[in-house]
Amino acid sequence: MTPSIRRKLETLVERHEEIGLLLAQPDVLADGVRFRELSREYAQLEPVAAALREHAAAERELADARAMADDPELAELAADDVARLTARLAELDGELQILLLPKDPRDEANLYLEVRAGTGGDEAAIFAGDLFRMYARYAERRRWQVEILSESPGEHGGYKEIVARVEGKGAYSRLKFESGTHRVQRVPETESQGRIHTSAATVAILPELDEIEAIAINPADLKIDTFRASGAGGQHVNKTDSAIRITHLPTGTVVECQDERSQHKNRARAMSLLQARLTDEAQSKQAAAQAQERRLQVGSGDRSQRIRTYNFPQGRITDHRVNLTLYRLPEIMQGDLDELVDTLTREHQADELQALGHG
Repeated sequence: MTPSIRRKLETLVERHEEIGLLLAQPDVLADGVRFRELSREYAQLEPVAAALREHAAAERELADARAMADDPELAELAADDVARLTARLAELDGELQILLLPKDPRDEANLYLEVRAGTGGDEAAIFAGDLFRMYARYAERRRWQVEILSESPGEHGGYKEIVARVEGKGAYSRLKFESGTHRVQRVPETESQGRIHTSAATVAILPELDEIEAIAINPADLKIDTFRASGAGGQHVNKTDSAIRITHLPTGTVVECQDERSQHKNRARAMSLLQARLTDEAQSKQAAAQAQERRLQVGSGDRSQRIRTYNFPQGRITDHRVNLTLYRLPEIMQGDLDELVDTLTREHQADELQALGHG
């Protein structure tokens, strides 16, 4: 561990101790908002404090083990302890550096998942449906809730476009690297000659922001239309103008929500989605400007770049950002995404650690 990293860690531990004292103060206990903020910060710093305590204890034990090595009767036992503790300290060094990385405040947020058919006609829409089911099954594995907000079915299956809200702890942190263009290579169901086609669909992952974090939207900049919801729902959808379409005039951004039967709920959902899109666009421009050389531009919004290829004839999936190829395509399409997600997360952390070292 470098001296600069140790100093940063010690500063965080001092802050952890300071917050512990503040949380016992009567004025803080009486202020609900401040108490919650400090409690949240205390919980975020607790893993750093605990790991640094273990690191210090391991260093002391290692020093004792090395001192024991001078005793011929204990030398063999001491050598085992030195090897074990040296390995553990190396692990703790890595864990502490990861803990030192700046936390993305959006990581614990719920998210909006948007999947749209790209080039490829009917096959692109079918593939968009496959992608949405893949994410829905992954959400089910992690016990997240998926709520479809709007959908435009394809003529031969799948979706031209589908927008859903995913609710669950850490949802954004697990799926935030999925934004981009996904390419598929396979023989389409609509192909009679057995030829392999290449099609594409785009995925957008937008964090659902708390109101205090959302950018301000001038009501005068909005055009709000109501219309009758389409799809399943019986006679109710044919008689009630409950669906909402909101157009943000300065940017031309359009959002719809027709899932709820209540116009009020649909309007609230649509406004939340609009805020997420506008905020994501603003953050995308900033992130792209600041991280042009990064392999994983989280939140960059660059959906034009192909990030992944799904090759069905060979059962192969390749993530082009990290040169990862897996021959587990059937399992992944059933929602077994953890190996992909974990690899992308580790690569992102490596980039962050490199930037931290340069800093």
